[in-house]
Amino acid sequence: MSFQAYLDTIETKTGLTPRAFVALAHERGYDDPSTKAGTVLAWLKEDYGLGRGHGMALVHVIKNGPKIDARGGGREGPPPPPPPPPP
Repeated sequence: MSFQAYLDTIETKTGLTPRAFVALAHERGYDDPSTKAGTVLAWLKEDYGLGRGHGMALVHVIKNGPKIDARGGGREGPPPPPPPPPP
């Protein structure tokens, strides 16, 4: 399962976007660099029924949100395809 697939599944299951989880985590102070992943995982399991894999995907987003690109992975993907030749 790709990172984006994890995020899509989380949104389907909870009705919340990763950005919404970042905001909720900020309200609780879980975006602080000293917050341990286990603390965030316990919150996500208790309040949203998320398991470890999906929880860790959100931990990554919460901790690195501003650095993650639009695709959600934080890395460059393949280059876009070249434009079609002119007619």
